[in-house]
Amino acid sequence: MPTIALEEIGVPFETELLRMNAKQHKSPEYLAINPKGKVPALVVDGQPLTENVAILTWLNRTYPEAKLLPKTSSELDAVRQTADLAFFSGTVHPLVTRFARPGKFVADDQVSSKVRSVAVQAAHPFWSMIDDRLSQAHWWYGDEWSIVDGYLFWAWWRVVASGFPGVRFQNICAHADRMKLRPCVVRALDREVVNVAQLKSEGLYKAPS
Repeated sequence: MPTIALEEIGVPFETELLRMNAKQHKSPEYLAINPKGKVPALVVDGQPLTENVAILTWLNRTYPEAKLLPKTSSELDAVRQTADLAFFSGTVHPLVTRFARPGKFVADDQVSSKVRSVAVQAAHPFWSMIDDRLSQAHWWYGDEWSIVDGYLFWAWWRVVASGFPGVRFQNICAHADRMKLRPCVVRALDREVVNVAQLKSEGLYKAPS
C-alpha cells in the first residue's frame, strides 16, 4: 500500500526487499529499524515510521497535492477516513494473510486448510459489504480515487492470487480492473515483478497457497 501511495505522489524513493522466508525481518539490522519485526517500515530522513495507517496518514498530510484522501469538511469526517484505513489494516488485512499464508500460523497442512476455510467464511460479509458499496460508485469515496482504493486493491490482489473465488463479487473485480489501469498501480506491480524474480533467483520465493 505505501508503494502505491508513493508512486501516486511521484517523489523519488527506494524500496528494499526483505526475505521473509529467510527471516530477514527478524534480523538485528531490521529490528533496529522496526523492533516489531514487521513490514512495512518507511524511513524518512533517517527516522522510521511503521504501521500502514500511520504511514498512509503521514503521506497524505505531507503531500496534500497528491490527494491520497479526499478533503474533509469536519474533524469527524477526517477521523472516518482513519477508520476506513483501520478497517482494511485491522480487519481485512489479517484475514487476507490467513487465507494467503496459512502456513504462517500453523505448519500442519490439514490445519492450514481449516485456517483458510475459516478466513473465507469470516471475510465473506466484509467482501459483500465492500461489493455493495462499490455498486454505487467506481471508488471507495464515490468519484474520487483514494489510497483506501489502493489498500482494497492490494487485499483483493493477494487473495485472488492465492486462489480465492472472487468472481462472485463483480463490483470488486471491476474495481480491481480499474485499479490496474492507474499508472501508480502499474509501477507498483512492476516493482513486485522485480522482487519476485529476485526471490526466485535466490530460491526464496514461495508462491501464494
